[in-house]
Amino acid sequence: MTFIYLLSLLIFLIYLGRLSARICRRSLVEWLLTTFLLGAGSVILTGFILSALYQTAHAPVWAGSVFITATLLGWTLQRLAWWGTDKPQRFSVSLLIRERRHTARRWFQSLSPYVRFLFSSLFITLLIIAVTNLLLVLFTVPNEWDSMTGHLNRVMQYIQRGSMRHFGGTNWNMDTYPKSVCTLQIYAFLMTGHFENGFKFIHHLSYWTAIVAVFGIVQRIGQLTAHSPEPRRMNRLLSASFFCALAYALLPDFLMQAITTETDIVLTAYLSVLLYMLFSYRQSVAAGQPDNRYLYLAGIAFGIAFGHKITFALLLPSVFVVMLYTVLWSGPGSANSLAVWFNRAWRLGAAIVVGMCLWTLPTGYLKNIDVFGHPIGPPTSLKHQSVERAGTLRNLLEQGSRNVVRYAYDHVNLDGIRNIAPGVELNRVMRRPIVVLEDKLKMRLDEETDFSIQPFAFDRRFVFYNANPYWGVFGFGLIFPLLLLVLTGIVRSTPHIFLGLAVVLHFAALSYSAPYDPFKGRYFIETGLFGVTFLALLFLHPRTTVDVRKRAVWKGYVGLVTLLGCVSALLCVFFNIRAMPFGGTALDGKTYPSAFVADRIYQMTIGRPDTYVPYKRFDELVPANATVALGTINDDFEYPLYGPDLSRRLITINPFEQGVQPIPKQADYLFFAKSVIKPQPGDIRLGTDTTIRQSMIVPAEDYYLRKLK
Repeated sequence: MTFIYLLSLLIFLIYLGRLSARICRRSLVEWLLTTFLLGAGSVILTGFILSALYQTAHAPVWAGSVFITATLLGWTLQRLAWWGTDKPQRFSVSLLIRERRHTARRWFQSLSPYVRFLFSSLFITLLIIAVTNLLLVLFTVPNEWDSMTGHLNRVMQYIQRGSMRHFGGTNWNMDTYPKSVCTLQIYAFLMTGHFENGFKFIHHLSYWTAIVAVFGIVQRIGQLTAHSPEPRRMNRLLSASFFCALAYALLPDFLMQAITTETDIVLTAYLSVLLYMLFSYRQSVAAGQPDNRYLYLAGIAFGIAFGHKITFALLLPSVFVVMLYTVLWSGPGSANSLAVWFNRAWRLGAAIVVGMCLWTLPTGYLKNIDVFGHPIGPPTSLKHQSVERAGTLRNLLEQGSRNVVRYAYDHVNLDGIRNIAPGVELNRVMRRPIVVLEDKLKMRLDEETDFSIQPFAFDRRFVFYNANPYWGVFGFGLIFPLLLLVLTGIVRSTPHIFLGLAVVLHFAALSYSAPYDPFKGRYFIETGLFGVTFLALLFLHPRTTVDVRKRAVWKGYVGLVTLLGCVSALLCVFFNIRAMPFGGTALDGKTYPSAFVADRIYQMTIGRPDTYVPYKRFDELVPANATVALGTINDDFEYPLYGPDLSRRLITINPFEQGVQPIPKQADYLFFAKSVIKPQPGDIRLGTDTTIRQSMIVPAEDYYLRKLK
């Protein structure tokens, strides 16, 4: 049956490609992004419907249903594409790929030796990383903290229950997080024959989708800001597009999520498609042929993004600024008539409303209001992770401003490179002046802690920057300087002014909306999507271009940053303690085996190593098909307890803030923490490694096992 399901998945992907070719223009980037959007939208809608029918766990139903949803969605988009515009011309995707490959070859051959050296370094680095990451996705187990407590845990609960209805999990994330990504993970899991690493597929696909989108966005920006005639302009535009896409692929915070089941990288993919559609619409307007299909596709991307995660709300000011430039503003010298503005605004607004009705509202926000009285979740979580923790407005403004500086300091780090000892020392020397500056200005960044989840430190702990780096050298070395040049008017580029405002607004939103968190690097991958477009100025603007004969110092600096960026990306991948390809001793003094050969429980408890002993004993004592009642706490890893074949049935008896519930009759075993249930004679104490308790972010509980039958 696995072969049949895999064949079904392959046919579905081919079918999506054929549908997309009838919707989009003759563009390889556009075809790829439309296929991704159509596929994600179809699977998510299918998941919502199957959940209502209690068919979430039925692979045969999934295999056929996605075709029906995709057909309806594709047919609707095709009709909308024909409405008010030229009928889309069908094209051969294979022929288009051959043409683009030929164009890329000619472009690379035309490069100067210096530029060719830059791109050779970037391409080779990405090739090494792409192969390594693909192997890590296919052959290593997921082990991120949020996935072990919430994300993957709830996916398994939905599969076991046959529905994504609210059930009351131990961790509040299990019920409060939007469920759209679960549909994509469940579909991949079922169509690959219950392949555990299928949960990672949408995240890894999102990595490549965002890279393709960055390439396309810069193409559209370049077509709006031409500074040189053909064909030299086209070569520079290709250089700018490739450089931005490759640099974004190597940004440490973005790169690190490519092999995980973290949710932010998927949101980044949706946002990248949204931005591409908006800039494509702007380019069609500039060409004198406004194409409304981009507004409809943007509405779908908007709805899917908002339905994926509530943090998209923090992106709304930035997205609105981009919409202002791409849709609502005609530009200088244009006829800004009210009729033109209204025609664009109502189409985009209607598309967003429809998108939100289909992909945002059904994903769980309304249920959260019903259960918790708030679309995000219970009051406890709000006080822990939102503005409520700051107290008064005055304190919020003060501490939020400190967070702006804190995150700015965190960006000025050689992320990746400081995974090795020489890199740590080099990083400290480089940062010494800004540390001294903070001390002189008495900003008290590391002393004020009331608006912090973890206190700020100038030298973040290894566990924080290893798992959640920021932008690294590309960020503070090139992106931020170019951003400042644009915002100060030294370099003039209209689209980049709006993109710069988008960067500033999202940076501020992250700083003021929640307490400081050293793990926040994962949220800045969306900010980086706006910011990386500034690297296009290295090829598209006369004042900053490196594609000239002179400017030896500037070209040397850009070359140095590029090489350091490549090194940092490689070190991020090969010294990532959560998934080390070859194993070795890390800066925390621990020796880690290769993730390809490591014990499953060991690999999954890397984030909480003091739980390894009890979890390993549990795995040895409890049969693979047993039903286990769980008396655990909010921070406990529950996903590893499903077993290597994910065949155990787990039943929560200590749901978040509801108190301990009766042990169900069907349970064969009870796994519990001493702080939740009092042990009794005959219970097996599984043991906990107390020797490392002081170094744990959240120390392990004292775990017990009780045989019930």
